[in-house]
Amino acid sequence: MSLRIDHVLYAVRDLEAGAARLEEDLGLESVPGGEHPKWGTSNRVVQLGPDYLELIGVANAEAAAESGFGRIVLGAGEGLMGWAVATDDLDAVADRLGLEIERGARYRPDGVRLGWRLAGVQEALASGGFLPFFIQWEGPGELHPGGDSSAPPGIAYVELTGDEARLREWLGGAELPVRVRAGSGGIVAAGIRDVVLV
Repeated sequence: MSLRIDHVLYAVRDLEAGAARLEEDLGLESVPGGEHPKWGTSNRVVQLGPDYLELIGVANAEAAAESGFGRIVLGAGEGLMGWAVATDDLDAVADRLGLEIERGARYRPDGVRLGWRLAGVQEALASGGFLPFFIQWEGPGELHPGGDSSAPPGIAYVELTGDEARLREWLGGAELPVRVRAGSGGIVAAGIRDVVLV
C-alpha cells in the first residue's frame, strides 16, 4: 500500500476573488474545478502535476449548513484548512483506523465526472487540519485533478503543529514530507513549488 500527499485545501470566502489574489500574489494559477452539491461547496484547482492545491468555497449556504464538510468550510474563513493523502488501498486504511468510507463525485466544467472514496474527513478537519484525510480516486490516472501524474510533486511539504506521535500513528508509519512542531493542532503552511502558502 502506498501513501502520498494528494492535495492541500485552502478555504476562500469568494472563489473567484480568492483565485485572483493567489495568482496575483503568489503566481498560483487555478482552473475551474466544479461543484460538490452534497456539501454545498465548489472549487478551483491549482494543478501541480501528481498533486494539487484546492481552493474551496461555499456555493450554496443552505446545502453547506446541512453538511458536516460544508459547515467547516462555512466557518473556515480564508486560509489553509486541511490536506489529503492518496492511497491505493483505502479499505485497509479505514480498517486499521476504524473509519467510515464515503463516496464523492463532481463534474468538471467539460462534463467529465470525477469520482473518489474518502475516509477520515470529519476526524481530519476536526483536528484543525493537523491530521490528513485519505482519498482513493476512481477511474484512470489522467483524470486526477493535478493534471500530470508523471511530473515531480508540486507540494514540497506541509507544516503542522500538534502531536507528532499521533500523526505517525494516523499515517501508519508512512514517511511523507511533513514538518511538525509543538503547538495546538493544525496546518500552518504548505510549500507549493517555490512559494510558501500560509
